Formats: sequence, structure tokens, C-alpha cells
Amino acid sequence: MCPPPPRPDAPSEPVRMTAWVRGQVQGVGFRWHTRARALAIGELRGFTSNLADGRVQVVAEGSRERCLRLLEWLRDGDTPGRVAGVTEIWDTPRGGYQDFAIR
Repeated sequence: MCPPPPRPDAPSEPVRMTAWVRGQVQGVGFRWHTRARALAIGELRGFTSNLADGRVQVVAEGSRERCLRLLEWLRDGDTPGRVAGVTEIWDTPRGGYQDFAIR
């Protein structure tokens, strides 16, 4: 069972956000730009990877506020390609990431 969606009253709460981005997002530098955005936001760990069905998966761990910033960029930012939609789930952090990587 997933925890409730982000609460605006707990911006520093550590979370794990997993997002699946669909649209024209492979072969256009989307993962590279996602990593660059995560690094620019700062204090996010995780990864981005292409999926066999054409989507890109993004897993980010950090404060709720920083994960929300990355999610907003995935949905509405100046991303490469064309984003048709983003689905996300929220969970507790699992750790184990050194930085934010491209897989």
C-alpha cells in the first residue's frame, strides 16, 4: 500500500517518488536532462532509466519538496521530446543510491 500523496505541511519529510513518463521521451536526451535537473535541484538520489514499453522511469529520494520540484519539471518543464503524461507513486525512502544516475 502506498502512502498518501504529498502533504504541503511536510516539505522536508524524506520520501521516495517513482514516476513513469510517457510520450516521446526516449532517444531525445530525456534521461540526461532529468539527471541534470535532479542535480540542479540538489540533494536528490536515485536514477532514471528507459523502459521497454517506451516510457522513462524516474526514481528520486530526498525531501518531499525537492521531489515535488522534480515532478513538476517532468510534467510542465522544458523537457526534451514530448511528455504525454506522468504517473507517480510515493513511498518511504529505501536508500542505497550514491547519487542520481542514468541507467
